[in-house]
Amino acid sequence: MERKPFVVLMAEDDENDIIATKRAWEKCKISNPLYIVNNGEECLDYLHHRGKYSDPSSSPDPGILLLDIRMPRMDGLTTLEHIRKDKKLRMLPVVILTTSAEESDRMQSYNIGANAFIIKPVGFSNFAQALEKINLFWELVELPFEGVR
Repeated sequence: MERKPFVVLMAEDDENDIIATKRAWEKCKISNPLYIVNNGEECLDYLHHRGKYSDPSSSPDPGILLLDIRMPRMDGLTTLEHIRKDKKLRMLPVVILTTSAEESDRMQSYNIGANAFIIKPVGFSNFAQALEKINLFWELVELPFEGVR
């Protein structure tokens, strides 16, 4: 039985990484729809369908969140804390995808409840391969639900 593609939400503020992600999505023919927000506050607005994300048809519930750590307004670790404390969101799989190689970031991410911590590979080809492998892994995993609600 073929599984229905799940929405991937990415919280990323770096325009170059956003462009590289979109290119990798096309290059690797990833069928899961990709939605992008630019900071932690926007991520929580998307997840709670607030403000410009109030229409669920334009902001479908994600099956997974790719979360950067270093973002303006609200960083990824604070965003992850909010997600894990929320009864409706706490089961959402969250993959930290960051340039940070700091041990403290890795440990804090796992302590808060990240499902994985991945350092963004250097170079487009390596980055695209990493996204393809992340996607493949989560396609094989039985997600706890089809979206956060």
